[in-house]
Amino acid sequence: MPSLKMHAQLRQQQTLSPRLQQAVRLLQLSSTEFAQTVEGALGTNPFLDAVEDDEGAPAEATAALPLSPLSADTPEIQSTAPADAGDEDDERDNWIADGSASGSHAEDGDGSPMNRVPLEISLADNLHGQLNVLPLSPRDLVLAKAVVDSLDDDGYLRLANLEELIAVTQLDPPATVDELQIALRRVQSLEPAGVGARNVVECLLLQLGSIACPEQRELARTIITERLENLAAKDVSALARVLDRPVDVVAAACASIRRLDPKPGWRFGDIGIRYVVPDVMVKKVRKVWTVSLNPAIVPKVRLHKVYAEMFQRQRAMHPELAEQLREARWTLRNVEQRFATILGVSQAIVKRQQHFFDYGPLAMKPMGLKEIADEVGVHESTVSRVTNNKYMSTPMGVFELKYFFSRAMTATSGDAFSGTAMRGLIKEMLDHERPGRPLSDAEITRQLAQQGFSLARRTVTKYRHQLQVESVGRRRVATPEA
Repeated sequence: MPSLKMHAQLRQQQTLSPRLQQAVRLLQLSSTEFAQTVEGALGTNPFLDAVEDDEGAPAEATAALPLSPLSADTPEIQSTAPADAGDEDDERDNWIADGSASGSHAEDGDGSPMNRVPLEISLADNLHGQLNVLPLSPRDLVLAKAVVDSLDDDGYLRLANLEELIAVTQLDPPATVDELQIALRRVQSLEPAGVGARNVVECLLLQLGSIACPEQRELARTIITERLENLAAKDVSALARVLDRPVDVVAAACASIRRLDPKPGWRFGDIGIRYVVPDVMVKKVRKVWTVSLNPAIVPKVRLHKVYAEMFQRQRAMHPELAEQLREARWTLRNVEQRFATILGVSQAIVKRQQHFFDYGPLAMKPMGLKEIADEVGVHESTVSRVTNNKYMSTPMGVFELKYFFSRAMTATSGDAFSGTAMRGLIKEMLDHERPGRPLSDAEITRQLAQQGFSLARRTVTKYRHQLQVESVGRRRVATPEA
């Protein structure tokens, strides 16, 4: 007969303290969001002081600070000494970073009209709220939220493959691809319909449930999966001939498809023009590419020495302020570690992509998160967080840090090349195609094969879509041969 038994097992494992979990969460924020977080701390913590412009150190001083990158794979060491004992390094307490954050804190009363303006909810907040009410295990909830956090603002999941999320979730045992597939399907079942799609076809297919008529729904599925280019050309008659269906039936199905939303994520939050502020600046100084922090995005904050010293003298009278002093010191440490990590990762990227800065996208080398993680001395998940929503200003333009990462592809000669370089080569071919005789995806694939690059036609089509270039038929119509 089977029986139930209990036994104790001793096992060692690394865990992240709440403090380090907060630091990791803040690391993945954009510079604007991080500045707002620090600004909020300035308004609520009396031990934090904003630095006026005439008090700050020169901008160049920020790159010379003795900073240490944040490593998310090392648990925080819990000290037994009281955090308010005044044994913190004075240089850390006085650390000043030049930035654009204002030192003024206007206190709006509760009756201010601005306090009654409804807050626009983001797509991620909406999806997280739906996940929180589902009966999911903690592991399933972590995986689903990792998928949500990887979505772009328009609701698409544009990861090269789901395996990139394994390092981000940091589960024990590690997540499997099957589990991530289930998490993706779970996110795709949320509202608005179409979120979590990898491409526009999948996005539209996820929304077919809104078409009530079964016959019309199946016809719409056929058009989306097989004849999407005909739908874009708006030639209903030709589409009806190809499908061998009545014109009015095909027209009704096309009208149903056009009522679907190809960008479901844009229903949430502000979709107006968004300006990018680079986090780091890359310049060539004496024939060497150098990286420096952009002082405009580093909050200007320091420990309020006067209040801290007053508290130390009267600590017994105000024990409730001890936690706020600890929070103030931790905020300064977060600012220091965040920008040290961003600077270290950016320097490692520039070091490995020298040819890109010298010759452009065609010289981009394949590079993975692990290479940069080993170079900087942090975990891959930390690099993933750093490269998301962080931007680098270069003489060739402003690029998101994750732009420099791509999977290695092998040419027939055995040499490795990156997808970014291949997109640049395809763009160059499209820019120089003869007027009236545009290149088809099959022809581009054939010409690339002649140069030693073996790519599938669907990969060429994907790169052409990423370059926002229309199909050969529409380009031929737009530029008729003379």
